[in-house]
Order: sequence, then structure tokens, then C-alpha cells
Amino acid sequence: MRLQSSWDPHLPDGNASPAERLAEAMGTDILAGKLKVDDRLPAHRDLAWRLGIGIGSVSRAYAILERRGLVRSVHGRGMFVSVRQENAGTRFDLATNMPPPMFSNRALSGTLNKLAKQVDPDLFNVYPPIAGHPEHRRIMAHWLAELGVEVLPENLLLTAGAQQALNVALNVARSHVTYAVTEEQTYPGMLGAMRQNHMPVHAARMDEEGILPASLDKILHKNRKERAVLYLTPTMHNPTTATMELQRRQEIVSICRKFDALIIEDGVYVSGHNPSRPSFLELAPERTFHVSSLSKILSPGLRIGTLIPPAGYMEKCLPALLASSLMIAPLSYAMMALWMQNGTAESVRKALQNEAIRRQELVTASLPQVVQARHYAFHAWLPMPLKRAERVIALAKDLGVSLPAATSFQSTKAVHSTGIRLAFGSVSFRRLPEALRLVQSACLDTEGKVSRDTIPIY
Repeated sequence: MRLQSSWDPHLPDGNASPAERLAEAMGTDILAGKLKVDDRLPAHRDLAWRLGIGIGSVSRAYAILERRGLVRSVHGRGMFVSVRQENAGTRFDLATNMPPPMFSNRALSGTLNKLAKQVDPDLFNVYPPIAGHPEHRRIMAHWLAELGVEVLPENLLLTAGAQQALNVALNVARSHVTYAVTEEQTYPGMLGAMRQNHMPVHAARMDEEGILPASLDKILHKNRKERAVLYLTPTMHNPTTATMELQRRQEIVSICRKFDALIIEDGVYVSGHNPSRPSFLELAPERTFHVSSLSKILSPGLRIGTLIPPAGYMEKCLPALLASSLMIAPLSYAMMALWMQNGTAESVRKALQNEAIRRQELVTASLPQVVQARHYAFHAWLPMPLKRAERVIALAKDLGVSLPAATSFQSTKAVHSTGIRLAFGSVSFRRLPEALRLVQSACLDTEGKVSRDTIPIY
């Protein structure tokens, strides 16, 4: 097999080892279709010599790829690519916000085979504790620490995804506050939860870092006789990709303390530790409900989320969690534990970060109008006036591209700034350029048809 230039394990890549860099490069080529199913990979010793690294590094790289199900070992013959590329179709889904698939059929079947030999029968034979099994909470606390969120296992609750965690946090906060504040554009799932709780919502203005402190201060001061809960996504905001820096986070915390506002922090897109962007949980632990999930940074099907409530709120969260009548599937528990313990979860997390970077670069090159993201995730924001956004979405639909409604992210009807969110994780990298070309075509087809249209960047 011809050596790919991207396989150079000596290229700088943070703290990654040569084995991790090689596995990431080879995995990217497999998923992109550069290596086809049943292609034979170079022998360990030959590849090590050609790349100038140790045989052990090649062996560890192949082991990482095999755990992900991207390659298979055939006794006496060597290592072979085992992933079949998707068939080309005519439909592009840029509405569903999720990471691309990183687990093949082979990886999943291998995981299930291992679990069949070692799974604890009590996972299936008895009801789990409301907050989750202690061992699984310990494993999750260790995982969160790698993302910069320090928490004792007994202070976190495991939930059936981030949406359940958000619902529980809002349900508990509802008894202490009378209204909510959130960004002008925000996560539709949380807006739905607020409506179900009959909670008035105030929209705070935004810029490229998220909520403007002056806007938040004005809302809280105007309603100072009432207490509020602030919902925000400080890292890789959905849908605008805004990410707050340290000073902005500190200003928001100071304002919330001044008016004694609670905070629900959505951290589902935090995929690594960045000391310059501490969580609100770290900055204001006495008032912050921190929510995270494995769905956006590992696998959409692994419906496991976490909720870390402020001190004194844990006992109030337990009955709210129980009343939600949802529980994590025992198999998801077992798979989470195995993948986190054998290193699969960590290798997939890093692979998804690199995949997000190259897809974001492709999106930016194809659509210069998008807001430049400052964090890893699989969505982009194309700001434009509402009427034009609706026309672009309609034209894109005619071209075979599905996009979310322009109004779905508006926190209130008074919000006029809007745009289009492009979720580019569910389309393969090979087909993504065509999907983006069609979106660009839809955008160009609307230009000049309505006078005075502009594309404001906040």
C-alpha cells in the first residue's frame, strides 16, 4: 500500500503520542474513503521503518483503529480496512445536529461480545439508584475532570441525555425563580422546556462571545423585585457558535451574584480542558446547574448526560429526576464504562475534535459568510435577516438540502436577528462539499431579489 503523506506521526499535534497521531490520520483516511474496505494495511515492522517510529507505536495505532472497528486483524495475513463507505444519495441532512459516526458495526459487535462475558447482571435485574450507579458516577466524574469540570462522584447525577438534565434543572429552579433569561438565539429544546414550565422568557442581546453583560444587567435590574434563572451555552453556543472568554464569563457571574440569579450552564459542546475558559460551575458553584452529555462529543446513540447542581440543591433534584420517568438503558451504562476504561472513548473524543476542525475549515472555505467558530463542534451559523433566511431554507429544500426553521432558535418573538444553522456532522466528509455548494447556491439565488438585504454579524 502506498504511504499517505498525512500519516506522518512526527507532525505536531498537542500532547498526542505518535501512535495517537498515526491512528487519527489513518482513521480519517478510512472514513473519507481514501482507503477502501478490505485494503490491506502495511505490516507493523514495515510501516514503523517507513515512518521512522517504533513498532510498538504502530501496534498501538492499529489497536486504536481496531477498537473503533475501522480495521480488522486476520490471523496470519495482517490488518485490513473493515469499514464500507456509505452509498451516495440525493438527500443532505444539515438540520440534525450530531457528530459523524465513529463506531463501525465491527466495533459495536466487539463491544457487545466483551460485555456479554463481563457485564454485571444487576444492571439488568434491579432498578438502578436514582442518581446512577456509584461506580458509573465515579467513571463519569473522572471523564469530566479531563474536560476541566471537577466534581465529586456523589455530587453529580446521571441522566438519560442532556435534555433530561436540563428539564430537571429547570424544574428545580422553577420553584425559586419567576422568570428566565437566555440568549436571543438559543437551543429549541430548552425553549420548549421553559414553555412547558409556563416560565416567562427574556431575551438578552448577543455578540460574538454570547450574552452581552449590559443587556443581562438591564433585564435583571428592570425585574429586580423578582428572581431569575439564566440559561446559557458559553462554549460553542447553539446555534451561533459564540464562545465566551474569561473576562466575559466573570462579568456574567458578577451580575448574577448582584441580582442573586441562578444559572443553568449547558456544557454539551465542551470537548476538552481550556483553563482560559473555565466553566460557570467553577466560577460560581453556589448558583450553577452544570449540564453535559456524551451525545455531542462521543456518540449520538449514547444517551447519557450529567447534571451537577449547586450545593444544597441535590436533594431537590432527585425527586425531579425520578418524576421524569426516564432512566439510562443498562446497555448504555455498560458500554460507557467499557469505552472509558479501555481508552476507546478518549481516542474517539480526540478523533472527533480533529474531524470537527477539518469540517469547519471546509465550511468556512465554501461559505465565507459563516461566523468563524472558536471551538470544536459540528455546526456553523449563517446570520441573515429572517425573510431572507426563510427563502434560502425553502430554496435549499428544493435542492435536496434539509435545514432547520429560521425561527426555531428565537427565544422570543421580539427577537429580529436570526440566521441559518448548518449542522454538518451527519453528512459524510466526501459528500459535504456538494451539500455546501447547494446551500451557497440557495444563498446566491436570493441575492438581489429583495432590496436592502444585509448579512449582519451580530
